[in-house]
Amino acid sequence: MSLATERPYTHTYGDLIVMNSQSSFTGFSAFSEIWNGRLAMIGFTLALIIEALTGKGIVGQLVSWFTF
Repeated sequence: MSLATERPYTHTYGDLIVMNSQSSFTGFSAFSEIWNGRLAMIGFTLALIIEALTGKGIVGQLVSWFTF
């Protein structure tokens, strides 16, 4: 079974896997959804790191940012 049949949103050219960036009828595409997920994971990880360093959660940081 080839990778293209397992993942219909990819095309293979030899060893190179290219994601299909063509949007569907609803505007969602596999390419954009994968990047959205990756960036969300990075943001969540950074939020946890900042919370560990400052001792304040995201809401506490926003309150202290906007309160003078």
